[in-house]
Amino acid sequence: MGGNDTVITLKGSVEIVTEFFFTAINSILYQRGIYQPETFKREAKYGLTVLTTTDEGLLSYLGQVMTQMESWLTYGDVQRLVVVVSGIDSGETLERWQFNVSIEDDGCGALISVNDENQNISSNVMKLGHSSGDKLGKKRQSKTVKEVHDEIQAIIRQITASVTFLPLLNEPCSFDLLIYTNKNAVVPQKWLDSDPRYIMNSQEVKLRSFTTSFHQVDSMVTYKEADEWEL
Repeated sequence: MGGNDTVITLKGSVEIVTEFFFTAINSILYQRGIYQPETFKREAKYGLTVLTTTDEGLLSYLGQVMTQMESWLTYGDVQRLVVVVSGIDSGETLERWQFNVSIEDDGCGALISVNDENQNISSNVMKLGHSSGDKLGKKRQSKTVKEVHDEIQAIIRQITASVTFLPLLNEPCSFDLLIYTNKNAVVPQKWLDSDPRYIMNSQEVKLRSFTTSFHQVDSMVTYKEADEWEL
């Protein structure tokens, strides 16, 4: 990406958003205990110490997802990434970490998003964790990498602090990644349609957002209250 004072291009924006998704997913998997803590290593990123998996299978899976994500982001096809945490024994969806992607597309800084009825939900058929062309406008306000990293830092801090308000996960859990795309997005064969995996009677906590001047990412987590599933 270059230095922290570098003005962000579309390519740079795609790299920043993809790297954020990779880091956020790793943080969620660590904080929520989906993978054993000893399978993570510490790295310096965004002015923080973040945890990244060393599990080869997980790294391979996330690498495939992030490669496809880069392609979809470049062409403005990504609308939403959702990390679904579900109980292995109950099969219930216990948490949905949702990251909505909007595009600044009119040259005036307006955010463009697509209604739900025009969305195509794609979920990679691989499941892990069960064992524990510039189409965008040219005129926009410039923003440096450092400014964006400061905003991302706040989101990662919130994910880390989530253990203070989320219910304990009282059963082994796995995770799935859902990606909402535009209907005209090119979807590889190994990706399958999925239901949204919503949580009934859920609580929602909105997290911080960040913008690169090309993409805006809004974050939230919804979860099933403990008294609803501790029967």
